Amino acid sequence: MPTGARKTYSFKSVGMTSAEVADQTTITGRIRPIGIKTPVQYSADNGLFAMHIDVVKNIQDNLRNLLLTNHGERLGLYDFGANLRPLIFELGKADFDAIAIRRINKAISKYMPFIEPLTFETFDDGMVEQNLAMVRLRITYNIPRLNVFEKGIEIILQAGG
Repeated sequence: MPTGARKTYSFKSVGMTSAEVADQTTITGRIRPIGIKTPVQYSADNGLFAMHIDVVKNIQDNLRNLLLTNHGERLGLYDFGANLRPLIFELGKADFDAIAIRRINKAISKYMPFIEPLTFETFDDGMVEQNLAMVRLRITYNIPRLNVFEKGIEIILQAGG
């Protein structure tokens, strides 16, 4: 049995060389994609599907999907989403905004905690198309880790009448 000083290294502390990092950031001379754009669409130049290459746009797309998803719509994650669509029938009530804000805040804090929601606005422009009631929601948010401030997203909730 050898005696003397022994060193133990973690594989997590090794990291990558700058050449390996540069290799990972590009694929055949193009910027490496981050995530799939939604709605899903075919891409002729970037592989099978159109992809995001900008982190902020990818986060905004994921936030839109989180806000528009209702509980039970995501397989394996029953409580994924803000569950806003059932609230559309509560539009005339005074606490619609408070309930919507609570649901949005709960979904963001659980699934996208790096986002800091700032403001919530509703626009009821009296939009009615073919017996379809609609309401627009606008949410502004910060992503402090990326130094992105006061970014906004608008979604439209629809309910048949």
